[in-house]
Amino acid sequence: MAIKEYLTVREIVGPLLLVEEVEGAKYGELVEVQFPDGSIGMGNVLEVSTDKVLVQSFEDTRGLSIGSTRIRFKGRAMELPVSRDILGRVFDGLGNPIDGGPEIIPDRRLDINGNPINPYARDYPSDFIQTGVSAIDGLNPLVRGQKLPVFSASGLPHSRLAAQVARQSAVLGREEEFSVVFGAMGITFEEADYFINEFRKTAAIERSVLFMNLANDPAMERIATPRMALTAAEYLAFDLDMHVLVILTDMTYYCEALREVSAARKEVPGRRGYPGYLYTDLATLYERAGRIKGAKGSITQIPILTMPEDDKTHPIPDLTGYITEGQIILSRELHRRAVYPPIDVLPSLSRLKEKGIGEGKTREDHSNLSNQLFSAYARGKEAKELAVILGESALTEEDKQFARFSEEFEEQFIKQGEFENRTIDFTLALGWDLLKLLPRQELKRVKQDQIERYMKQSEE
Repeated sequence: MAIKEYLTVREIVGPLLLVEEVEGAKYGELVEVQFPDGSIGMGNVLEVSTDKVLVQSFEDTRGLSIGSTRIRFKGRAMELPVSRDILGRVFDGLGNPIDGGPEIIPDRRLDINGNPINPYARDYPSDFIQTGVSAIDGLNPLVRGQKLPVFSASGLPHSRLAAQVARQSAVLGREEEFSVVFGAMGITFEEADYFINEFRKTAAIERSVLFMNLANDPAMERIATPRMALTAAEYLAFDLDMHVLVILTDMTYYCEALREVSAARKEVPGRRGYPGYLYTDLATLYERAGRIKGAKGSITQIPILTMPEDDKTHPIPDLTGYITEGQIILSRELHRRAVYPPIDVLPSLSRLKEKGIGEGKTREDHSNLSNQLFSAYARGKEAKELAVILGESALTEEDKQFARFSEEFEEQFIKQGEFENRTIDFTLALGWDLLKLLPRQELKRVKQDQIERYMKQSEE
């Protein structure tokens, strides 16, 4: 198909260009934008109306002039060249290599827009993924094919947690290939350098694909970056039969890029100025994770977002919570007390927890132990709050034991080293050890035979 070139740009507003007298353009079509100095930028078609086309530029539009800007329609959507050689490589947000390595010689070229998995074709998530982080594995487990976001806030160590999970994650009890696709949006150069070095230091880079969109890159590139990452993941999962963990950070910057485009298009804004289709747009990304009946591979997704003003009701975490299967919430209070990772286990939730744990997957006592730890920690927190109001003398002896349990739980179970990779057996044994701090008659959520078996084992 011949490439069509036009010199009919009539309006430039921010990243958007209005081109007239265009024939045969299609929504999502890839576009080349030639600047007056001869340099070439990329873009895509956002809207088509008779012979008028709205083009979104992925480059900064400063320096463009209406009379001398050339637009070329490529006749295809934006694509990512893929082969097994993408493993171990680092790309920019548009899929160009930035690690000094050669261009990818593709087996296929895939449209980055993809499609959400058909609900009828979905297989139910059921296999436990061990992250090596006790607060996740023990209480809010990640299950293969799940979408489990991390709700963080400015200044909290979500980048360190993301790198740790990427380094340590593995599907428990299976020998199939496991890989990580890491998509970063709007991060600083220091953060990008940190992620790349972390992957390389531990050799995790060999099973990983990294897409890096920096803060000084065009905001429009941010909209393409998660789609590039998910396209790479779909190839690895459903063409090469791998189990793929996709980590996307930071979804807040992605949503702000969407808001920027929406404002430039003069669309009627929704909540907090975000476009009314924010829910739909996020769903097109999150719903590309999962398992497909009859396919060996799978895509598990951990989107990370920073909540503006630590507000869980902000549109981004609010809508993300509706689409995904739970959330891991980071706590500023725990971070202030030097607890890493500062996971607030009480409001955190993994809706597929019961599907990925139990006999034959982790251990038969996992579910009951998790419920008992959760219950005891919640009661201990309540006792400590009561002590602040009424004084410690107002607490019963049992309340004091639960208060002490909550402190030890944070110091031993939640807190762990950044490079400490705990097995699920270690995590469960640690949980039983902590329960020794409580009166035996208060352990109402674990079975008596489990107490006899596992508490005795931990004493030995």
